[in-house]
Amino acid sequence: MNTATDTTHCDDLAKALEAFRDHAPLIERWGTELARRLGSGARLLVAGNGGSAAQAQHLTAELVGRYREDRPPFSALALHADTSSTTAIANDYGVQELFARQTAAHGRPGDVLLLLSTSGASANLLSAAERAHRLGMTVWALTGRSPNPLRLGADDALCVDAPAAATVQELHLVAVHMLCESFDRAVESGAVADAGADGTPAADGKPGMVGRLVGRARTVGRTPPGGPVAPRKGQA
Repeated sequence: MNTATDTTHCDDLAKALEAFRDHAPLIERWGTELARRLGSGARLLVAGNGGSAAQAQHLTAELVGRYREDRPPFSALALHADTSSTTAIANDYGVQELFARQTAAHGRPGDVLLLLSTSGASANLLSAAERAHRLGMTVWALTGRSPNPLRLGADDALCVDAPAAATVQELHLVAVHMLCESFDRAVESGAVADAGADGTPAADGKPGMVGRLVGRARTVGRTPPGGPVAPRKGQA
């Protein structure tokens, strides 16, 4: 009986990971830009189908919650997560409008739409990208091998060079985590703390929105110097 373990999947992942390393500067740039925009009041919308939908929701959970260290929450929505809206739109307007209509509802100029697709050819994501551009949003894409339609329809794209959809999705998760790391570094370093919505320093030199949020997060639940001490449970 042959008891050898098939490691083809691991071998394919390791090979694709080596090429994926070249995307690190792009992910770093995305994280810094996203911190600047969300810190100035913009919003991130994320969409994908199937496994890519799970990746999209993973990313928004990290931004609304936290990735590693505690920090303020930021506005990020996974467009597939509202099941009532998605089923109503699919029923009334067709699956192709699933994400485009939600993008029109929630997106504003300056917001970012991040689309995840292993094929880069999903019609509902391409429709969302087109709608986002009409609204003045920026479109980023995580896809499989290039060229693909979504790569051409996005302002910027990270295309994973791997033959299998499973490997592409695994590296998309790596990209999500690296994006969160870059985002948190930008917030923590204060690189965007004094920036206005256009990225220029505030004229008065006072901390911008990100700086104020980080300061607030660090003091929540703490007693200010000289302030009254809250009674413990059971004490009057």
